[in-house]
Amino acid sequence: MVVIALIVAVGSFVQATIGLGLGLLGAPLIALIEPALVPTLLLVLSIPVSSGVLWVERHHVSWRVIAWALPARIPGTVIGVWLTTAFSDRGLGIVVGLMVLGAVWLTFHTVEVAQTRVTLIAAGLAAGTTGTAAAIGGPPMAIVLAHRPPREVRGTLSMFFVVGSVMSVLLFWAEGELPGASVALALAYLPLVALAFWAGHRAHTRIPRETFRRAVLLLCAGAAAVLLVKSALG
Repeated sequence: MVVIALIVAVGSFVQATIGLGLGLLGAPLIALIEPALVPTLLLVLSIPVSSGVLWVERHHVSWRVIAWALPARIPGTVIGVWLTTAFSDRGLGIVVGLMVLGAVWLTFHTVEVAQTRVTLIAAGLAAGTTGTAAAIGGPPMAIVLAHRPPREVRGTLSMFFVVGSVMSVLLFWAEGELPGASVALALAYLPLVALAFWAGHRAHTRIPRETFRRAVLLLCAGAAAVLLVKSALG
């Protein structure tokens, strides 16, 4: 519980700083420790963390992006729940590891993608699938927002995460796949999450954004590689 609390605190700090990171950082590390908590613990925690960022950046949400991407998250959420129920802990570890490595690669190699209806719908569908299956919904949306102002990126991602995480948690609950341990731990970690969010919000204008982002991505890639090897070897 202490190690997971540290992971959650760092992930919350990162998300408060750059707009995403709780799932990207937390999913591979927590899957190494307690696979049964992935993705539900991070999805539950994403609601308060993303809500905090959304409140700060509420005037910078791109409603056009939300209008096209968010409805597409619904079928993606259904696919994501199916993936988590279809795989064993070992199989899910491989899926999470591959998703994180793919997300890191895409984030490092971001190219300019026009915000058309097709790209926004595709990003929403992909984010719904990966966000529900592994709590890693940020990168597909970040790609179509890559060249927008940072505050717009943070606000729009946060709106997408809040609504999307609620949908995912409710669907897991309806399917009887929401572990009580995930909910109990999320509630226990709320004070820590609040403190980490406050620190991240205070720090986000004072740290080198790009250097920090790259360091986080490298840490995520390392954790995902370890998880992938461990899961593959059984």
